[in-house]
Amino acid sequence: MAVERIVNTAADDDDQQEQELEVTLRPHDFANYIGQERIKQNLKLAIDAAKKRGEPVDHILLYGPPGLGKTTLASVVANEMGAQIRITSGPAIERAGDLASLLTNLQDGDILFIDEIHRLHRTVEEVLYSAMEDFKLDIMLGKGPSARSLRLDLPKFTLIGATTRTGNLAAPLRDRFGMIHRLEFYKPEEIHRIIERAAGILKVKIARAAAEELSKRSRLTPRIANRLLKRVRDYADVNGDGIIDTTISQQALKLLEVDELGLDPADRMLLLAIIDNYHGGPVGVETLAALTAEERSTIEDFYEPYLMQIGLLERTPRGRKVTLKTYRHLGRQPRVQSDQANLV
Repeated sequence: MAVERIVNTAADDDDQQEQELEVTLRPHDFANYIGQERIKQNLKLAIDAAKKRGEPVDHILLYGPPGLGKTTLASVVANEMGAQIRITSGPAIERAGDLASLLTNLQDGDILFIDEIHRLHRTVEEVLYSAMEDFKLDIMLGKGPSARSLRLDLPKFTLIGATTRTGNLAAPLRDRFGMIHRLEFYKPEEIHRIIERAAGILKVKIARAAAEELSKRSRLTPRIANRLLKRVRDYADVNGDGIIDTTISQQALKLLEVDELGLDPADRMLLLAIIDNYHGGPVGVETLAALTAEERSTIEDFYEPYLMQIGLLERTPRGRKVTLKTYRHLGRQPRVQSDQANLV
């Protein structure tokens, strides 16, 4: 059974109140958007040029691990352009008719944001090609011998697509985006600033050292940083005076079982499975999925990116391997060292 994770980068769709609070923490312009400086510079240039010409900004594809701010960045682009944004997701657009309904209800300059765009059905993708390139919509009326094609003019809109898997995007769709940007993991000092900004919005007093402690355990991901801040705030309200200091933050994080590298029990279970069952690897991802009762896509999208980023996990042609840093962090000895010790 999958472990419920406080450091999960997936958004929690079941908690509407949590979603609404998350929206209030999102920045609305580039001035308040912390991090991703290279992408911001490129987008600012494109937006300024588009506004100067009186045109919509070119189509944008944002990709990278979940929780890094792709949806937030799309909203910032819309606000900077002074445009309306319609938000949907790839799995929600089941038929070409669903996409046609979305596109025909847009106005000139509007932005259509499609999250998880790699999960669009192929038939929907094909309709999107001409919509993106020519702002035309080809639809079929009727069936059989009497069927005929109708081409409709669409408003000049901007499509912003977000994906965690660019490799799953069809090449014709990927090539129609004028700008393609990868969101990188944040730096600890950027996460620190994000936590202090969020604490100000939530009207929570937090010591600088406590914010630094949270930033180290937030997996370099803003979504997790905000989630940890809210959970530590709950702990401070119940077990303290509402002020988050170093002691309160450490006690709360210990209760949440989030260690100094940001690993939770599910991460440690994955790494220990490789060490205990396969002597540190290599081991195939399908075998890992069976051992941990997780889907392969969950391991590849939610576990691996951060574990590889901090040097605890390696991908090899033969499978996944843990590193010496992993052994040190988990207090284990590599098998080779143990054998040598026995020989002595």
